[in-house]
Amino acid sequence: MDPLKPDEKSTPVMVYTQNQLIRGEVRTKQGIRVSIWLRTEGAPEYLHLFKPQVITLNSTPARALNLAEIYVPTSQAVCFHMTPPEHDPMDYDETEKNRAMQPVLVLVGTFLLNGFLRVSTQVDLGTSITSNTRIAWLSMYNTHISNPNLPQMGEIPVPMLLVRPLQVSFGQVVS
Repeated sequence: MDPLKPDEKSTPVMVYTQNQLIRGEVRTKQGIRVSIWLRTEGAPEYLHLFKPQVITLNSTPARALNLAEIYVPTSQAVCFHMTPPEHDPMDYDETEKNRAMQPVLVLVGTFLLNGFLRVSTQVDLGTSITSNTRIAWLSMYNTHISNPNLPQMGEIPVPMLLVRPLQVSFGQVVS
C-alpha cells in the first residue's frame, strides 16, 4: 500500500452489499465529506478499500476474510457509512421548516437498519419514499444496525448513513 499523499486522508468505512459486509479504509482527497461521497459527482465506479475485513453472508456459517485491498463495484453497494465513532456533520439544516424525522426500519439483505428519514411534513412516508425513486442514495439518521444472523455483531449506532432506496425495503414498526 502506497503512503498517503499530502492532500489525501484515510477514513474507516463500512459497505453493505446484498450478501457481504465489508469494513475497511477508503482514501479520498482531504476536502471530501466521506459520509455523502457516494451522492456526489465525484463518486468512484469502484470503492477501493484498504485492509478490508469481508464477511460473506450467503454461506452458513458466515465467512470472514481479511485482505490487503478490495475493489467493490459502487453499483453493488446498498448501504455505506463511516465506521463509528468516525462521523461527519449532518447533511441537513435543522432549522429547515416543514421537515420532520420519520422512524423507519430498512431491510438491507439480512441487516436491519432502525433509524430515521428526514421527510416533508406535507406527505406520508410512502409518498416520500416513492417520490424519491430517481435519487441513487438516501440519507438515514440516528440508525442502529443489527443482523439476527450475526448476533456477535451486536448493534452498531450510526449517526448518518446512505442507502440505495431502490435496493432496500422500508417498513414502519408496529407501536
